[in-house]
Amino acid sequence: MAFEFKLPDIGEGIHEGEIVQWLVKPGDYVREDQAIVEIMTDKVTAEIPSPVSGVIQELRGKEGEVVKVGAVITVIDEKAAEGAVSAQPMAAATAASAAEVAAPAKTSVPKEAAVSAPSLPPTNGKAKSATAVMAPEHPAGKALAAPATRKMARQLGIELSMVQGSGPLGRITPEDLRRFQQAGPATTSRPTAVAQPTMARPAYQSGGEKRVPFTGLRRKIAEHLVKAKQTAPHFSYVEEVDMSRLMAVRDELLPIAEDQGVRLSYLPFIMKAVIEGLKKYPVLNSTLDENTQELVYKYDYHLGIAVATDQGLIVPVIKHADQKNLFTLAREISDIAGRARTGKLGLDDIKGGTFTVTSIGSIGGMFGIPIINYPEVAILGVNKIEKRPVVRNVGGQDQIVIRDMMYLSISCDHRIVDGAEAAHFVKDVISYLEAPSRLLMEEI
Repeated sequence: MAFEFKLPDIGEGIHEGEIVQWLVKPGDYVREDQAIVEIMTDKVTAEIPSPVSGVIQELRGKEGEVVKVGAVITVIDEKAAEGAVSAQPMAAATAASAAEVAAPAKTSVPKEAAVSAPSLPPTNGKAKSATAVMAPEHPAGKALAAPATRKMARQLGIELSMVQGSGPLGRITPEDLRRFQQAGPATTSRPTAVAQPTMARPAYQSGGEKRVPFTGLRRKIAEHLVKAKQTAPHFSYVEEVDMSRLMAVRDELLPIAEDQGVRLSYLPFIMKAVIEGLKKYPVLNSTLDENTQELVYKYDYHLGIAVATDQGLIVPVIKHADQKNLFTLAREISDIAGRARTGKLGLDDIKGGTFTVTSIGSIGGMFGIPIINYPEVAILGVNKIEKRPVVRNVGGQDQIVIRDMMYLSISCDHRIVDGAEAAHFVKDVISYLEAPSRLLMEEI
């Protein structure tokens, strides 16, 4: 009996998803709960399992295509399930017998097929010998890997078909790629193999172009940013903050943090200061309900942190940040940022944010003007810390001194937030960063 599998509702408010990658093809036998497709929904890639066992009859939808929740995405023949299971041992035995007959009497057939690298042109009159590379087997003839892993393989110049996956169903992971790169292509069966010489670069050719489908997370980000800019009239405000005292406090806390296995960056301090500012200026922790035309003030402080990944910018959310101390915030930041970069975020990890902090300080530049993470009404940009000469009153006299300075740049929805409110908010945040003892008092 043919079973029509419809795209399930995998999250509140999700009405459609993009097919990132099919993990099966027509004719494949699948078991119940086996992952068959990767679906991108609102910045999260989720593997969708099959609800039944059977043989894939039809795939409806191409990779990169957007499908609605409730639409049929594949047809599975449940009747073929029992036959497919019982036929597998017999088919394997038949294939083994056929291979035994076809192979010469004194020749053993290895599990992996030997593939020779192409011969290289002679160098100094001597020909370079080609290296034999063992090609691992992959089910269905196509290596299984997430989009981020495929991108990593392209950047490293690794052919996925040559890598043995350690994940479920032989899925290739980033760690597999790193092991493959460290070990080199010649492994296991050829311990004395010589590494392949580097091929000469082709001659430069002008012209030409490369076209890449605008799909996946990059397209989701684009849609979100366009909506934010078209809906919310932005304005920005920039102010500088003296981070010298906070840097000294952090240096004192670093040994304690390390003893507890905590990586203490400046971000937990900044988040603490932001929360104090939001309590004083709650309009920056609100949203506008477009349908009812009501301003909704949030009593929860769910802070989003922008994380750069191989696939694009993702904003996971630290829930109830106001109820957590510095070290707890530091742990959660490390955890959620790490899961964002490895594609292990759940839908709940990116929902419910009330205010976002984005940091580009590690890259450089004086400051950036961020785009609001709609439907939030404000976003704070944290920029690099650098030593600069500034004027300070020392002993009753103005003097030029060297201080560790940083710019804060905030962008707001001008429909809801006035310039004066944004400026006062930033000034309040700065007051906590420049007097970090006020932040530490909150820890007691």
